[in-house]
Amino acid sequence: MDEVKTVTGTDTNDKPKKKKKALKLKNPVAGAPATGGEVLRDAKEAAAIEDHWRDLVSGKPPKKGRKVKYIDELARLQFELIKLQEWVRVNGLKVCVLFEGRDAAGKGGVIKRITESLNPRVCRIVALGTPTEKERGQWYFQRYAAQLPAKGEIVLFDRSWYNRSGVERVMGFCTDEEYQEFLRSCPLFEEMLVRSGIILVKYWFSVSDEEQEKRFTERMRNPIKRWKLSPMDLESRKHWVEYSKAKDVMLEHTDKKLTPWYIVDADNKKKARLNCIHHLLQQIPYQDIAPVELELPPRQSDDGYTRPKKSKQNWVPETY
Repeated sequence: MDEVKTVTGTDTNDKPKKKKKALKLKNPVAGAPATGGEVLRDAKEAAAIEDHWRDLVSGKPPKKGRKVKYIDELARLQFELIKLQEWVRVNGLKVCVLFEGRDAAGKGGVIKRITESLNPRVCRIVALGTPTEKERGQWYFQRYAAQLPAKGEIVLFDRSWYNRSGVERVMGFCTDEEYQEFLRSCPLFEEMLVRSGIILVKYWFSVSDEEQEKRFTERMRNPIKRWKLSPMDLESRKHWVEYSKAKDVMLEHTDKKLTPWYIVDADNKKKARLNCIHHLLQQIPYQDIAPVELELPPRQSDDGYTRPKKSKQNWVPETY
């Protein structure tokens, strides 16, 4: 693990400052990578946002000279998402957001930034795997319909029923009849969702051939990202043009006035995240609901209570 650098100096009384001790592992993990890569970047991003939220709550302007425009805006948007979440919960709205696009287009990164500041009991992610034998024998939309939002809930689909018009069509996992029936019935299904009171928002993340290849290469070489790359992702590279054609047909049949598709330019991950969240906030009119004022009650008196001895309990070793 990288050590924290020590800093020495003098205060107004010319007294030497105490050196900051470096954080060292008592029992370092064998084979651990020297740097965290994406994990480290995400941790720094989260820490910067946490610090910036204090300014948002207090109404203070951003500190001058901070090269964190992305962080500033992401924190502001996440603050608005919290307001939206409360508005949805209190008013019993039903919000369903679909995230579709090519592999490595950045869908997961946007979903992560949306949910990390929200209550998982209000906002949840749906990422269904390969259908079971029983599900294959069901009405195609049935397993997706079971995941739709209830009142006061936001559901984010990391891929959705549009698998049929994409991977299933290109890789031959469905018949031509099933595919044609999907194109015919999908707009009707989504119209029923909207008429039932569900707010449906659909995003397609568009990434260039060159950028996808760059991200795939990074995933293959980075052990932290390796799990994101599946054999099916690599297979999709061989069918780039077929996927493009399938996407065009899908948009032609399902981009309706009542349920439009919104295309996100995803070649720049950070811009895509900000643009998508900003747009999502505009799709649902909401107001800031003042939180209920809380008062911390005094702690109950112990009345002679004595804690058990530590030696009788299994404590986590202090590795750090």
